[in-house]
Order: sequence, then structure tokens, then C-alpha cells
Amino acid sequence: MKCFFPVLSCLAVLGVVSAQWQVTVQEGPLYRTEGSHITIWCNVSGYQGRSVQNFQWSIYLPSAPEREVQIVSTTDSSFPYAIYTQRVRSGKIYVERVQENSALLHITDLQARDVGEYECHTPSPDDQFFGSYSAKMNLVVIPDTLQTTAIPQTLHKVEQDPLELSCEVATETFQHSHLSVSWLRQRGSEKSVEVISLSRDFVLHSSSEYAQRQSLGEVRLDKLGRTTFRLTVFHLQPSDQGEFYCEATEWIQDPDGSWYAMTRKRSEGTVVNVQPTDKEFAVRLETEKRLYTVGEPAEFRCILEAQSIPDRYFAISWAFNSSLIASVGPNAVPVLNSEFAHREARGQLKVAKESDSVFVLKIYHLRQEDSGKYNCRVTEQEKTVTGKFIDKESKRPKNIPIIVLPLKSSISMEVASNASVILEGENLHFSCSIRTAGRQQGRFSIIWQLVDRQNRRSNIMWLDRDGTVQPGASYWERSSFGGVQMEQVQPNSFILGIFNSRKEDEGQYECHVTEWVRAVDGEWQIVGERRASTPVSITALETGFAVTAISRTPGVTYSESFDLQCIIKPHYPARVPVSVTWRFQPVGTVEFHDLVTFTRDGGVQWGDRSSSFRTRTAIEKAESSNNVRLSISRASDTEAGKYQCVAELWRKNYNNTWTRLAERTSNLLEIRVLQPVTKLQVSKSKRTLTLVENRPIQLNCSVKSQTSQNSHFAVLWYVHKPSDADGKLILKTTHNSAFEYGTYAEEEGLRGRLQFERHVSGGLFSLTVQRAEVSDSGSYYCHVEEWLLSPNYAWYKLAEEVSGRTEVTVKQPDSRLKLSQAQGNLSVLETQQVQLECTVLNRTSTASQLVVEWFVWKPNQPEQETVARLSREATFHYGEQAAKNNLKGRLHLESPSLGVYRLFIQNVAVQDSGTYNCRVEEWLSSPSGMWYKRAEDTSGQTAVTVMRPDAALQVDTVVPNTTVAEKAAFQLDCSIVSRSSQDSHFAVAWYSLRTKAAGQRGSPGLQEEEEEGEEEEEDPAERMALLSVGPDAVFGPEGGPWEGRLRFQRLSPLLYRLTVLQASPRDTGNYSCRVEEWLPSPQKEWYRLTEEESAPIGIRVLDTSSTLQSMICSNDALFYFIFFYPFPIFGILIITILLVRFKSRNSSKNSDGKNGVPLLWIKEPHLNYSPTCLEPPVLSIHPGAID
Repeated sequence: MKCFFPVLSCLAVLGVVSAQWQVTVQEGPLYRTEGSHITIWCNVSGYQGRSVQNFQWSIYLPSAPEREVQIVSTTDSSFPYAIYTQRVRSGKIYVERVQENSALLHITDLQARDVGEYECHTPSPDDQFFGSYSAKMNLVVIPDTLQTTAIPQTLHKVEQDPLELSCEVATETFQHSHLSVSWLRQRGSEKSVEVISLSRDFVLHSSSEYAQRQSLGEVRLDKLGRTTFRLTVFHLQPSDQGEFYCEATEWIQDPDGSWYAMTRKRSEGTVVNVQPTDKEFAVRLETEKRLYTVGEPAEFRCILEAQSIPDRYFAISWAFNSSLIASVGPNAVPVLNSEFAHREARGQLKVAKESDSVFVLKIYHLRQEDSGKYNCRVTEQEKTVTGKFIDKESKRPKNIPIIVLPLKSSISMEVASNASVILEGENLHFSCSIRTAGRQQGRFSIIWQLVDRQNRRSNIMWLDRDGTVQPGASYWERSSFGGVQMEQVQPNSFILGIFNSRKEDEGQYECHVTEWVRAVDGEWQIVGERRASTPVSITALETGFAVTAISRTPGVTYSESFDLQCIIKPHYPARVPVSVTWRFQPVGTVEFHDLVTFTRDGGVQWGDRSSSFRTRTAIEKAESSNNVRLSISRASDTEAGKYQCVAELWRKNYNNTWTRLAERTSNLLEIRVLQPVTKLQVSKSKRTLTLVENRPIQLNCSVKSQTSQNSHFAVLWYVHKPSDADGKLILKTTHNSAFEYGTYAEEEGLRGRLQFERHVSGGLFSLTVQRAEVSDSGSYYCHVEEWLLSPNYAWYKLAEEVSGRTEVTVKQPDSRLKLSQAQGNLSVLETQQVQLECTVLNRTSTASQLVVEWFVWKPNQPEQETVARLSREATFHYGEQAAKNNLKGRLHLESPSLGVYRLFIQNVAVQDSGTYNCRVEEWLSSPSGMWYKRAEDTSGQTAVTVMRPDAALQVDTVVPNTTVAEKAAFQLDCSIVSRSSQDSHFAVAWYSLRTKAAGQRGSPGLQEEEEEGEEEEEDPAERMALLSVGPDAVFGPEGGPWEGRLRFQRLSPLLYRLTVLQASPRDTGNYSCRVEEWLPSPQKEWYRLTEEESAPIGIRVLDTSSTLQSMICSNDALFYFIFFYPFPIFGILIITILLVRFKSRNSSKNSDGKNGVPLLWIKEPHLNYSPTCLEPPVLSIHPGAID
């Protein structure tokens, strides 16, 4: 237990040490050149957990040594700052993971701005941090000043020539650096080979290819001066050919002591061509063939290819199956071994030198044991001073194997025939040709055999070695008639002929050849046998035998001719006879009978029932085929029916007998004898005909073409109405020119109005409908039938055709009715007369009758109403408007001239106002005497405005204000200055205009009076009627305050007076009169035309209790005489002040009256006086003065 805790403490310490994170980076500073590729390694150790670590590189630039600039990360693609993002994305800066805990930072194109302090950071995956997680190093970027130059050139050298090349190498680096210079050779796409180099430690060395030559001083590298390095190769070899260039490398020693190649430059190259002096040679072995037969000769040729052969020495040796046959030294004397020496002595073998470069081995008679591999070897020798030859280089080509076959039959054969596929009855010719490899050694025997489809073999004929020919057992009879023959046309050629072949002759024809050779003892022995065959296919005559009946004219017209063809297939040669029989089945019958037969020997035989055909039928057989043509002329119904041909195929046998091989019946061929094809064409042109009543309708039917000049025509005329489904027949003319009226002509009563005509040209037919009526409108067309005379002299209808339609429109005369469209405006006063004129400018016919109507449209009415109507019988009628507005007594119509109608409205009233126009209907008489309305037209509109008289009423507006004493009377005159009409009546009414507080006021002072004035402007006025008199002179009730005190007087038609008796102070105020002007309407009804009100009249009633002072004050003249003169200046000032104040108040109220009502008129102001009369007069405006 005591030992446990120390051990545990030690283990804990070791665990902590092992878990300490440590990052190391390549030691700096590092010096690298611009444009170079730099790598900086970074390792991490002391980690636990995951084995693969991540790396992040940053830089601290000299311009901001405290600011971190992120470059690249192995985990975060967004880690680089903007200045490095593009280089990282393009792969110019990247991190290469060397191991799980080691990585290299690559900067491929180092830039001057890349100088700085680089930091490698490894993020920790643990929550706790212990150790160092980053390391830093410095990088210095210096300019690349290394230069390597050489003169580019091309040199042509010969083997063993010397070579000298120079290269300039210089650098201006301020740092301590070493240079290494190398000369290299490049040949095509091969890897460059180092010739010689000077290392940074000033040590010379070469590659393995040049190491030996460098050690012997054949290759040198010399430094001349400070910058020149010269390469020297003293004895060039062909292998030195290529491009030579020098390469310089600048080295710097890093802080860790290792040397680093900062930059490497190569010069331009010099191409060196080395022409070798050739000492090589090649050997080739040739022979004519490699397969021989015993006894044949064989020759082998050993061919030497080299330069300057006469000046060199070569030895040749021949070998068979690796055994020496013979050898030939430089002196050309052959030496053979013992076995081949005996054969050479017997003249069976020869070894010789044909020329300086060709050596020959000949074997004149090959043996079977000579089969094997042959070869030759060529050795170049060097002659010593003593005259001996020393072997230098030896070469041999590939072995040539030959095979020597034993003696066998050397014949070959070929069988040929004149055709491989023939038609039965044709001749067959076979040839059997024999070829021998050498000269013929013996004789041949030939056997011809036939192998049929069932693989049965039969001998046809054979020829033995002695030349005797014999037929086979099954061919004895045919051979006796000459049907089978065999002959030898040449020593090695044999022919077999089979004539008038039959189907059973089909099969494989085989020629069997046996070669015979006479032995030493004189007996014949078989050396070999050969067989060759050729197939022959024979098509039976009846194969594909077929008969077809055709006709190019299956339908003919009367009196025409037609041909029938009997086509026989296949096409047989003339030697194959075919008989053809034509058979006929008339229309309506079920049996065929023979018409005519063309026999196999070319004869013609007529049938028993062909008498009607003989005179009109011709039969012909084609020379080049067995086709038979039957021609029939002047066709009629008796030649119509079904035709058929029957063919029989015959074969002539070798013994001159005939055999019928097959019989074929053709298809049925129906011939129709038709009527002629019609050429009838009727004009299809469409016409539109428009005419007026009572005019004739001219209809034409034109036949544009006809089948024959002898054609007759039947013409049917139709009319189609829109209400009918089909056309109705009007008239028919038969081909015999007979007339028949149709139902339509009878129903419509057209018989008396129809006229038919056939023109001289013969193809034009006309139909005329006289005195056309509107009901005759419709679509007219003709139906033409063409009739011909048949061969039996009977008329038949050949064709029929319908013409184009003629759209006939019979219309009433064109309407030419036209009214004046003049627009008008009439303004008249009541009780005057209005004239409305309706003028007919044009009409359809002078015989027409007119109906004239007048209409009026009033704004408040939805439709126009009839005022008056003049019928075509000249009867005048009132309209509904006349009854409404009491027009019957006020309308007057007159027609001063033709086509001019005037309507007068007398004593017009306001309700007669409206828009007036007239409508005229024109009526014509039809051909049947019926009247119908043809047209109507409406005239222009006339706007009539009936006005009442202009209001000219005017009431006198200038009336003086009045001051009266109490209990006195005052007069209110109402004077009418002007009136609207002399027939006017007037209604007159007087009114009192007073304020509401008028009866409560006393006589206040100036200040109180001003305040009262303000209050009066705010209080509305009371309007009270005193008295009213109507236009009918009826009095209205008197006003309450004035009841019993009023007196009315009409002094003249235009002057009315109202007298108020017993005036009291309460009567003080403004008074006015209102006048209404009334006029009678044309209907004697009174209406108010206008009204007018006079200006206010100011009445002031004085109180009778006034003192002497008040009386004086009430007398203006006395007042001015007593009080004015002492105070003129004071009074003028006061008045001026009051006027200024008065204008300012009026200006503030915008010249408005009480309650904002505009001032209608202004009376002269009253002068109010103080009760004491001691104060100057005050100018003020009272309600009685202004209303």
C-alpha cells in the first residue's frame, strides 16, 4: 500500500506529459525566390482521441504584424480571407495531408507579398486545452536573379569528332547561395541523360552512360572565368546524337542545415547529329517453298547485308537440324561432313558462293529423310598480321523448316456443267478435266454416275483405260436413240451429254477418275483415285404453269372492238408446245361453249356454236410466246358475257411420242358492252337576275358538249322556292320536241306567259316568262336528258345533267321616295300661328299615291304621337295629339303644289311646344291591280318652341322716406313703371317690415343707439301683410294692427295707393308693395307671368307729447339757424368721425345686410336728434332705411 501511491503519482505525471498537445512547424527563416513552389511542413503530437488532425494556416504581414490574415484550412472552405480566396480556389495555395498528424502548405506561385510570419494552428477537439496548438515561422521572398544562357545551334558531326559547348551561368542574389551546373542530352521523348555536372560542393560526376568516358578524360567540364562552363566530348559516338543543354540550380541552406534548390534554369539547346561509320551486318535465309515431294530439287540462299563487304572477311556454315552440313571460309572453299560429302560427290548436293553477299545450298533430289530445319551462320573475321583469322561477331537468321512428302497421285480434277438449273427438255453437258502436278505417269479410267434426291447412285456411262465406252443399264435405250453420249475431247478432258432432259435426270453428277501406273514388272496398278461432282436442278415443265385471261377493255361501247389476251406463264421456248382454247358464256346463260382452239401444231379449230363470231373475230398467237389474242370487232349485246381460255402443256419424248403434262383454266373475264360514255356537259354557271315587275324573265339552258352529233335532248325546266323542299316542274320538251306543262305552270297560271325556244345552234334552249311578278322570284334551272339511237335502232336515254341555277328576283320598283331633311327651329309667342312644311323631293312613280302623317315628340313623353294624317284618298284625319291638346279647331292643311304639304297650327299655346316631323308612305299598284306600300320616308325635324311674353313688369324702386305726426295719415304708393302686356291684370299686396324689438325701444342716447343698431342687425325682420288685392280685384283680409285704418285706391291702371289712417308710433318702420302680373292663356286660363316688389319706404311717426324743444328740434331750418353756426367746426369733426366708423363697420360686414342678406337698395338716412337738442345731430342708419 505504501508503494501504490508513488507509482500512481508517477503514472499520473506520465499521463499528463503524454497528453500534452505539441505543434511544430518548419524552422525559419526560409528564403525562397519569386515564382517558385514552396512547401512548409507542420506536425502535431501529444494528442489523444481521434488520429486525423485538422490544420489552419495564417500569416502576419510585416505591415501589420499583430493582425492575423487567414490563408487556408483543411476543414472550412470559407476560412481564407478575401486576398487569398481566389488563389485557394484556383489551387495555387492548398494543404497536402502527408500523414494523419502531418501536413504540407503549398504555395505554387510565390509572390513578393507572401513575405511574413506564417502560423500553423491545429484546432483541438477536446474541451480542455493543454499544450501548444500553433507554431510560427518566417518566410522571406527574394527576387529570382539566376540566368542560364547558351547559343542555340545545330551541329553535324561524324563519329569520333570532338564536341565543345559553352554555357553562361550568373546570379545576383544577396543571400549566400551555391550554384550547380549540369550538361544533359535529350533525345526525342526519352528521359534526359546527364553527361557531366558540377555539384554545389564543386564535385564533378556523370551518369552511368558517361561515367567510364569521364574517367578516361573523354568527357570534361571546365569553368572559364566566373560565369562560363564548357563541355568537351573528345570522341563522339553515334549514341551521343541528340540535343545538349545546360541546367543551373541555385541552392540555399535552410536553418535546419539542409540545402534547398531555390530556382532552376535551363539554357536553349544545341542539336548534335552524329554520322556513324557503319560496321554492322545482317543475315537473311530464303527458299522458294517449304513443302516438297520426294525427288524434287530444293535451294537455300543465305544473303549477307553489310557495308564494304569486299574489304571485310566473313565465314559461312550450313546446318541441318543443328548438325553441320558444310562450312565456307573467307577463301570460299567449302568443307562438307562425311554424309553430305558422299551426296555431293554423286551430284545430289552443292554448296557454293554465288557472290560476295549470297551463299547457296542446293539439294537436287530430295529424300523423305531430308525433312527438317535448315539454317546458315555468318561470322565476321579479322585478319591478323600473321595472316590468321580471328572471329569477331557471328549472326544467324531464323530456321527454315521443310517437309518432303512421299510420291503420290498428282492428279486433280474439276467437273463443270453448262447450267446448274435447267428447264425440263433442255440439254445437259458435263466436262471432267484432269490436271497432273508433273508429267503424266500413266492412264485414266472414267465413270459418270448420277446420285438422285434419294441418294441412289446409278452408272450413266464409263470409259476404261483402254478407251472403251459403255452405257449404264438404265441408259441403254436412251443411249441407243442418242439421248446420252460420252466422248474424250483431249487426253485429260472428258465430256458427257444428256439430251431432252427429264425431271428424273435431276441430281448430283459425279466424275470418278482412277489413275493407273505400269509397275517395273509391267503390270498396271492404281496410284490414286479422284472424285468430283456438280449438282443439277431440273425444273418440271408444269412447274408454275398458269393461264391468265386479261383484257384492256373490259367494257366497250356499241360498235367498238375489244381484245382478249390469254397469257401463259412461264415463258416457254418454242420447242415446248401449248394448245389454247377460248370458251364463251353469253350473258344470261350458265354454260360455256368452245369458240376456237389453237392446236399444239399451230392449227385453228372453230367450235360448233361460233358461227356468229367467225366473221367478226380474229385469233393470233405470238411468235415469241404461247400467248393467244382474241380480237372481236363491231361489238353488240350478243358479244357481252364471260370469256375463259384453257391451255394444255405437251412434251415430246425421245422416241417421238407426245405426252400431255398439264391442263390449266384461266380466270373468268367478263366483257360488258356498254352504252357510249356521255360527254354531256350543261353549263353550270350561276346567274343572278334581278328585274322589276312586268319585265320578261329570260332563262337560258346551254349544252356545252354532247356525246354525238346525232344526240337529241329533252329539257325540263324547274323552279325552286325557299319554302319548297324540291323544285317544281314548269315545262318539259321531249327529245321528239313535244311540249308538256308542269304542275307549277298549271297552279300559278303560267301557261299564257311561257315561251320556249330552241336556237339554231342546237345547244341553246331558252324559256321566257312574260310579265314577271314578285311571286315569280325563285331559283330556276334546267334538267337536260341526252338521247341516242342504239345499234338496234331504238332510242335510249344516255345521260342527264342539271344546269347551274339562275337566281331570279322580281322586285317592286326601286324606292326613290325622298323627303326634305331640312332641320328647323321655330320660336313663337302664344296665340300666334305655326307653319309646318313637308316637302317630297322625289318619288318612285308619278302614278303612286302618298300618305302623309305629322308627328310630334315632347321631352316628357316616351314616344312621338300622331298630330294629323292625310290618307292616299286625300282624307284628312286628326291624331291622338289633336284630341289631347284641343287642336281640332286649330289645324289647317293645304298643298300649294305637287309634293308640298303644309300644316298650320293656329293660336298656339305653350303645350304645343315639341319636335315635329312628317312621314310619307308611297303606295303603288301591282300588275294584278292591288295597291301596296312601296316605300316610306321621314322628313327632317322642326323644333317648335311656344313662349309666353317676356316679363317687362317693373315697379318704382325710388320712393322717399316719410315722417308723419301721430294720428296723421300716410300714403303707401305702388307705382308700376312698365308692364309685359296690355292684357295684363295685377295683384297688389303691401307689407310692413319691422324688427322684433321695435315696439320696446325709447329714445336712447348715442351710445345706446349704437348698441341697439348692433342688436337690430342680429334680429330678423317681421314681415306682415297689410292688404292684398287679387288680379280679379278681390280684396284679401286686412292686417291685424291696421284693421279698419286702411284705404285702397287705384288712381290709374298702373298706380295703386294704400292710405294708413290714424298713424301711431307703432307704425314706424319700412313698408313695401309686391305686384304680380297675370295674363290669360290661349285657352282663356289666367296664369301668373311674373312678380316684382318695390323698394322699402321708411315711415316715422312722431309722438304728439313733444315739448317746444322737441318742436324746434323737429324743424330742421330752425335747428340749423339756432344751433349750427356756433358749432360748425365741432359738428364737422363729429360727422367725419362717424363716417369713418360707419365705413369700417360696413367693410367688416362685407356690405351685408341683416343676417348676411345682401343690401337690395339704400334709402337716404334719417337724422335722429337728441331730446335736448343741445347735442349735434347724429347720423345713423335705422332698420326702416335699409332692409
